[in-house]
Amino acid sequence: MPAEAELVENFLVVWNPEQGRRLYALGFYGKPLGIPKPKTPDFDAPLILDLMEGLYLMEKQKLHVYRGREKKPVTPEELLRVAETLHKNFRQKYEVYRELRERGLVVTSGIKYGCDFMVYRQGPGLEHAPYMLTVKNEDEEITATEIVKAGRLATTVRKRFIIAIPAEKTQYIMFKWFKA
Repeated sequence: MPAEAELVENFLVVWNPEQGRRLYALGFYGKPLGIPKPKTPDFDAPLILDLMEGLYLMEKQKLHVYRGREKKPVTPEELLRVAETLHKNFRQKYEVYRELRERGLVVTSGIKYGCDFMVYRQGPGLEHAPYMLTVKNEDEEITATEIVKAGRLATTVRKRFIIAIPAEKTQYIMFKWFKA
């Protein structure tokens, strides 16, 4: 049976801790309130999901979303429209998110590192994310300065920097810095 989440402004809340634990155990979805990086789904707190996670889980029929006390149902199309008003290039970023999740990778927000996503093979709390990823449209320019800044940050935090360009087939460009 799918979990239930309430749409609250720009995030989703799974109020039922048992349902939240189930979603978290599926692939490190969301963050339990007040617990930064649990290694196991042993928490007794509401689970906070971002809109990208919520949309993906709705598409997988693992989540029903509602709004307000009257629990008015929210469709995936409605959630997508809300997300597009709140986040620039949401649809393109979501395409990359979905593709990476389908490949079995764990994808979390990279805002803390100035990128779109942190990408894990195993999951947060079990490893440090080996990749930081930024999504660029195929007609969007990226300057050498942006690449150098991202590369320096990635090197400092021991991660590989990847640019994803969603198109008919997403292209991934990985940068590797080395010491001379």
